[in-house]
Amino acid sequence: MARVNYVSAMRLALKQALGDDPRTFLMGEDIGHYGGVFRITAGLQDEFGAERVRDTPISEAAFIGAALGAAMCGLRPIVEVMYVDFTLVGMDQIINQTAKTRFMTGGQFQTPMTILTQGGGGKGNAAQHSQSLEAVFAQIPGLTVALPGTVPDAYHLLLAATRHDDPCIVIAHKALFGDIADLDAASSGDPFGRAVVRRVGSQITLVAWSAMVKQALAAAEALAADGVDAEVIDLRTLRPFDYDTVATSVQKTGRCLVIQEAPLTGGFAGEVAASIGEYAFDHLDAPVVRIGGAEMPLPYAVNLESMAIPDAARIVAAASRLVAA
Repeated sequence: MARVNYVSAMRLALKQALGDDPRTFLMGEDIGHYGGVFRITAGLQDEFGAERVRDTPISEAAFIGAALGAAMCGLRPIVEVMYVDFTLVGMDQIINQTAKTRFMTGGQFQTPMTILTQGGGGKGNAAQHSQSLEAVFAQIPGLTVALPGTVPDAYHLLLAATRHDDPCIVIAHKALFGDIADLDAASSGDPFGRAVVRRVGSQITLVAWSAMVKQALAAAEALAADGVDAEVIDLRTLRPFDYDTVATSVQKTGRCLVIQEAPLTGGFAGEVAASIGEYAFDHLDAPVVRIGGAEMPLPYAVNLESMAIPDAARIVAAASRLVAA
């Protein structure tokens, strides 16, 4: 058991993946000697060499495509893209090529490839470096989409992704980078693709992922002080979406609030709400409610940015109204 922060947990996962399999290698901008903008790869080039921890030109389309080719040839590349916003430059490679290779080749080629990136706001990085684009990827068959909301999951979800035989996108959250917690690297962690109940409750279900899990847990504690017993579910992966864990909770509580950082329009919270309405309607005592970010690009000013992102206070207010309904 080690006490580490979120960034260190990801670095340990990468180190483990490189040590486990000589076919695994890293590539990305400034990830070698510099150790990456967020220091996730610090020291890995010294330990594993420049052949396996490779710096690339500033061309996401080029190095994501190169990783795809390497994966088709039997290697297991891990690509670091600094910000999830920059994956948009390589979308043809991700959506039209990587996600479909196994299907379009009749299973002749696998693409065991991991894209590690980070998203979300909270650090004043402005509109082009703060987006929450997980719903874009979750809509694409052929991709697995993981969003670690805790320090242990920063390790276990990333390591599991590197061992997956199909393309995975792991979207870390920069607002969690300083979080510190115990990590049991010897355990296998919670099953990949399954949601986890972070807090048991009986009156309302709060569904969240990534940094919103932390806000939901804080809200649950505040609600408890007011006599409201909330259950908190961390989805962990959006594709696959573990509907069964959500349904089991809703059948118990009868009420559900879904929290996402992205704007509500077209977001994954809508998928969660629609699934509950379609398959668990008879268990609901009130309509499913969603909370999301403001329908605007995130402001650069931190005080304005914080107003555009859901926080515990907004969750408490919405949950209290829903329980009273």
